[in-house]
Amino acid sequence: MTQPVKIGDFSIGSGHPFALIAGPCVIEDNETPFKIAAYLKQLTDQLAIPYIFKASYDKANRTSIHSFRGPGLSEGLEVLSQIRKEIGVAVLSDIHQAADAAPTGEVLDVIQIPAFLCRQTDLLVEAAKTGKPINIKKGQFLSPWDMTHVVEKIRQAGNDQILITERGAMFGYNNLVSDFRSIPIMQQTGCPVVFDATHSVQLPGGAGSASGGQREFAPLLARAAVAVGADALFIEVHPTPDQALSDGPNAIKLDDVEALLIQLKHIQQAIK
Repeated sequence: MTQPVKIGDFSIGSGHPFALIAGPCVIEDNETPFKIAAYLKQLTDQLAIPYIFKASYDKANRTSIHSFRGPGLSEGLEVLSQIRKEIGVAVLSDIHQAADAAPTGEVLDVIQIPAFLCRQTDLLVEAAKTGKPINIKKGQFLSPWDMTHVVEKIRQAGNDQILITERGAMFGYNNLVSDFRSIPIMQQTGCPVVFDATHSVQLPGGAGSASGGQREFAPLLARAAVAVGADALFIEVHPTPDQALSDGPNAIKLDDVEALLIQLKHIQQAIK
């Protein structure tokens, strides 16, 4: 059994119902994040699924220098703070430098470490010092058992509220593959494991100056992950994915989320 991570009034792991982490890749404007958060909060309340809203204030690891990055730290945290207060939902965003840990820790319910930065010790330690739950995305270049060392860095900094996210492994150039053995392997660390269904179908750099994606396969991988025993599911959603300013090719259309969540609940009930 994993050690549960408490976020607001619910817990993830240790046999609790799977939780959902979902939202747009990046804060594009002031309207879209609120629309998505409000819809998903109402839907997950109806389905009794614990929910965390996700959106990035700065996508510092975009493929091209010309790609949209987001509003930045100050404005982005203000949007996330308003969503948290007005909609009544826990919020998550990712940090890319150690200096961002303290200010984000004052607003976010969960601090996320991007996959490319999951071995950056100073970043991990500063995030841990906030005392907030930390969601670490496993690097595409790491084996699941390598995450033991990443988890230990955060624990040694005095924080044991840790989630690990599986998001696929590099499979040649511009492609990822999901190994579902990684879920129970990483659960052996004692940390709940999240499966990122949409980044797992991303094609990194596959669109030349941006990443491509195969969103049609994301629901299939999500169903498999819940069947294997993932503690939470991570998906990026957008009302019109083809017009999204980041990660549109792998994002799930907002209108399709309800049917997927109902399927996932049935799967979890079946395996229990």
